[in-house]
Amino acid sequence: MTTPAKPLAAYEKIVIDAPASTVWAKIRNFDALKDWLPPVAECPADKGNTPGSVRRIKIHGGGAVDETLVSHDEARMQYSYTAADGSALPVSGYMSTIRVSPQGQQSLVEWRGEFHRADRSDNPAADQNDETAVGAVTGIYQGGLAALKKLVEG
Repeated sequence: MTTPAKPLAAYEKIVIDAPASTVWAKIRNFDALKDWLPPVAECPADKGNTPGSVRRIKIHGGGAVDETLVSHDEARMQYSYTAADGSALPVSGYMSTIRVSPQGQQSLVEWRGEFHRADRSDNPAADQNDETAVGAVTGIYQGGLAALKKLVEG
């Protein structure tokens, strides 16, 4: 039985006990990922928050990924980016958006991504299948949002 590559998605959210402007201030800069996502050692962005900016993410213990900023919207407190294929993640065609929304005195942070598994063949290896791809992205989102909550709430 074959399992052709299909579009995949991951979505995680968290409520943080702080105003949206406070949370947005922590994540708004495209090169701020190192400040709140634990696996990231560094992530300089060559053009800051300007669409087309590329951040080169270096992972603690090895591995790297290049991500390109697609859009950055201060008013909506969100930005979207793509990741280069063949990166540290077992995915291809990756597009993601992170957004902060006010929830009274709290904030809702949503992180969503759409992608394909890296191996788009009919019979990918176990470490390259749909479940592995979704699990890897979901794990990053969950860990990152939990770390952001801890950072902001103290």
